[in-house]
Amino acid sequence: MSTSAASAGWLVRYGNFLFRWRNTIFPVVQLLLFFGLQPKYPAGSERLDNVVDAIGILVALLGQVLRIGVIGFAYIIRGGKNQRVYAEDLVTSGFFAHCRNPLYVGNMLVLLGLFLLHNNPWVYIIGVPFFLLAYIAIVAAEEAYLRAKFGAAYDAYMRDVPRWIPRFRALRESVSGMRFNWRRVLLKEYGSTFAWTAAAVAIMASDTLWYFEYGERATYLNALVVVFVVLVVGYGIARYLKLSRRLREIPAH
Repeated sequence: MSTSAASAGWLVRYGNFLFRWRNTIFPVVQLLLFFGLQPKYPAGSERLDNVVDAIGILVALLGQVLRIGVIGFAYIIRGGKNQRVYAEDLVTSGFFAHCRNPLYVGNMLVLLGLFLLHNNPWVYIIGVPFFLLAYIAIVAAEEAYLRAKFGAAYDAYMRDVPRWIPRFRALRESVSGMRFNWRRVLLKEYGSTFAWTAAAVAIMASDTLWYFEYGERATYLNALVVVFVVLVVGYGIARYLKLSRRLREIPAH
């Protein structure tokens, strides 16, 4: 076996492992990074920290908007089947006509936004390589599965569409005639949206409490508490609507 083939085989095996356990491993790594390390002000400046925080929120929101667009227009089965990579069809429409992994690109933008909010150098040193390799490995595992299942059709798709960097030229034409499915967005995305927004609020509160007493920033911290309560209530309503089946996805016809 060649060295390149052995490396690819290892990457696929690692990707399959992470795919199975990502819902446990990823949150644990994030908790250790965000709440095991002290948030840092860039150059020791609170004003500059506010600027970096604003950029971090914008980057994370960009990732969320991308995910909403992907899920709303064309959806693939997430989570696999029996904790393994799985696909019923080769989805190449909507955003998938412009990037093969737009959901993962959205995830990485959200993570980068959270890293910027925290801004400890070790979060970048540890977190960026870990999650980059993780998503590269998961994508390698998915590509191996899809190539084996769909053969030449997937090879052609790989040649025509970039793996990571979206090409948004002619995006309007790609989604023309497609109905945006808000029900699907809400049903599929409320949990992950709550997770990262709640994490962002917690990081900002932790950041403040590392450097100030509560009384010095009471108004700001109380506002964060209000935002967190709103997020929890929103999550609870979405969860109730889903479990009670009062909100169900309308199948496309």
